[in-house]
Amino acid sequence: MLRCAAVFLCLAGLAFPQASDKSLVFDAASVKSAELPTPDGRGMIRINPPSGGPGTNDPGRIHYPFASLKYLLFTAYGVKDFQISGPSWLDTEHFEVTATMPASTTREQFRIMLQNLLAERFKLAIHRDSKELPNYTLLVAKGGPKLKPSEETQAKSDADTPPPPSGPPKIGPDGFPDLPPIGGRAGIFHIMMPGRAKMVAQEQTMQDLAGNLSNQLAKPVVDGTGLTGKYDFTLIYLPDQMNGPLGPMPPPPPGGGPAVAPGGEGGRGTGPSDSSEPMPTLFAALQSQLGLKLEAKKGQVEIIVVDHLEKTPTEN
Repeated sequence: MLRCAAVFLCLAGLAFPQASDKSLVFDAASVKSAELPTPDGRGMIRINPPSGGPGTNDPGRIHYPFASLKYLLFTAYGVKDFQISGPSWLDTEHFEVTATMPASTTREQFRIMLQNLLAERFKLAIHRDSKELPNYTLLVAKGGPKLKPSEETQAKSDADTPPPPSGPPKIGPDGFPDLPPIGGRAGIFHIMMPGRAKMVAQEQTMQDLAGNLSNQLAKPVVDGTGLTGKYDFTLIYLPDQMNGPLGPMPPPPPGGGPAVAPGGEGGRGTGPSDSSEPMPTLFAALQSQLGLKLEAKKGQVEIIVVDHLEKTPTEN
């Protein structure tokens, strides 16, 4: 989540699962329409990220509070969103999905269960194809990386995170809300404001960053940096190509307050300190703030073509 046009593009994580086993189904599943949450008292929109499933601390249950159909598709087939070709409303129709399964379910079995759920509730029919797409390789820029290696921290659960302060948040020197740090929490989250975006990462590899950039740019991004460690960093840039992992980013709420994207948690870093400064593009910010660059190429990518999908799921 990159070679010349004559070479078939093979990227980690872009291979399709094997044909579905119709007998693999969730023990129980609920699918219902979901609406964008209203801004809270601080003018912020919080969309909780997906939780649970194989490899998590809740392997026998998933809960997706606000998942687009495209998110459900690329989760079910183990692909990136740019590998899915279908109607435009794949990004705009959102659902709350809750399902249970044996705690011993593997990731591959889970994906097939989700494929079968989509076929049952949304009458999904697909076929596979390939398409030439622009893509990128993430490289170290001239002058070397500007990344802070992560320090080992003790993992914390949601219960260890203090509640956000009441009232409107203070705006920091970078022009974004001065939110409390989430120490010991590995991940990436985004804050969106009119004309500016902030990516905050903690304990992330360059493969993690490449996957996140791939989602934002809707194009394949492969890590070619050769950097193998984990890093804490902050990236501030113009969100002209920003997409959230569950669909397009919601617009800023009335009054110009920030909208918080779906995603995990992160750490601190450096970026433009004056909110009046022109925002760099994502490409320019990577180079000036992180010492990295994206090199454009083209290649053939496997895609999933949606032949049929209902907007409204059948009853639970």
